[in-house]
Amino acid sequence: MKEIKSMEEVSIKPEIEPDIEDTKEEKKREFNRENPSKSRGFAAVLQNRSFLILWIGQVFSQLADKIYLVLTIGIIASRFENANEAISGWVSGIMIAFTIPAILFGSLAGVYVDRWSKKEVLVISNLVRGILILALPLLLWLSENKTIILGLPVGFWTLLGVTFIVSTLTQFFAPAEQATIPLIVKRRNLLSANSLYTTTMMAATIIGFAIGEPLFELADELIAKFGLPFGNEVIVGGGYAIAGLLLLLLKTEEKLKARKGKTPHVLEDIKEGIVHLGENHQVRNALIQLIILFCVFAALAVLAVRLAEVMPNLKADQFGFFLAAAGVGMGISAAILGHWGDSFPYSKLSLVGSIGVTGSLLGLASFTHNLPMALTMTFSLGLFAALIAIPMQTIIQAETPEEMRGKVFGLQNNAVNIALSLPLALAGLAEGIFGLKPVLIGLAVFAIIGGVIALSFAPSETEKSPKVDY
Repeated sequence: MKEIKSMEEVSIKPEIEPDIEDTKEEKKREFNRENPSKSRGFAAVLQNRSFLILWIGQVFSQLADKIYLVLTIGIIASRFENANEAISGWVSGIMIAFTIPAILFGSLAGVYVDRWSKKEVLVISNLVRGILILALPLLLWLSENKTIILGLPVGFWTLLGVTFIVSTLTQFFAPAEQATIPLIVKRRNLLSANSLYTTTMMAATIIGFAIGEPLFELADELIAKFGLPFGNEVIVGGGYAIAGLLLLLLKTEEKLKARKGKTPHVLEDIKEGIVHLGENHQVRNALIQLIILFCVFAALAVLAVRLAEVMPNLKADQFGFFLAAAGVGMGISAAILGHWGDSFPYSKLSLVGSIGVTGSLLGLASFTHNLPMALTMTFSLGLFAALIAIPMQTIIQAETPEEMRGKVFGLQNNAVNIALSLPLALAGLAEGIFGLKPVLIGLAVFAIIGGVIALSFAPSETEKSPKVDY
């Protein structure tokens, strides 16, 4: 009898399991219907205290990043620029000081982010940046009226040095921030979290550059009443300091695993990250698409100056209208994705985004003398670009093991910064040789390559089995 019963159990087992799975799926659907704020959208991540702290910290840190550039330009104009001299040469030096650490230290920073506490990296990188900016007036005063070194005053070398250190600390902050999100956000809410981050980033870019100068004027007026010699540095340094102090409250529940034996050389860890990218095609393809997208946007930032120059009723220095239109489009798309993006496969979103970016670039090439249509095309470009950037970033976070995230995000930071730098150097040269329209068409061809890559995606684990926590 026992043998017969056993056979019966074996025979009916395959029929019972689908019922159990159906019940689980029905429970998931009931849970999502009864708890909509917990199942999707910005509400789900904003109810997460740890994510809320990280997000608010990002707001202050991002704004400080953008306003710092405005601060350096103001310092150059008041201290170093001569009457009959263009400011662009001085500003180029600052931009180079910003860029070099991103290329040199991106991957290296990612290795140490995996070895150190991510919370400590986030806190220290912000607090040290804040202290440096607050100390900048004193440092410039100490180097005032000093000798010229290699054709530049010592004060400007001081400004370059501070900028270099601030940028280096940013290389540690960026991968630590990206690696922290999967630690504090449930897997099913990662797309919403990334959507909110992208929305904030674009808003900080637009608002930061726009309000920098008015904020500085207001700060100067208020602090002048107290007899202090500076105020602008308080705005920027205070932004970093507030971010660092807020992040002290962050709880990541991170558990650092002690390494057995001798700690490997940093180059070995970087190699391990590269090997992981080679073996994980989901993460690799997502990273390739992000690199292509950033190349397109970096080139567009250069071409926007020429586009504004040839556009009727617009001046070359008003190119920011086009970048702002793209930023608004990306922000709106990110907000929509945050609420409904999980209803669609990420690979399909990326494919639609690549086709849309390609069409927008072709449209922009056709309307180089029509301002309303050109703005519409750049808005559309940002709208579709978010369909690539946010799902691909989510795949990288979800499909990368916790112990590898720092390395992978460091490599991503490195690759993206190189992707941003090369088009900045080549786009203007290509436009001078071939013209504006052919270069825009070339970018469109480059963008559709991302769509071809999207077609090679198999459904990721993120899409096949998102985790639902009851």
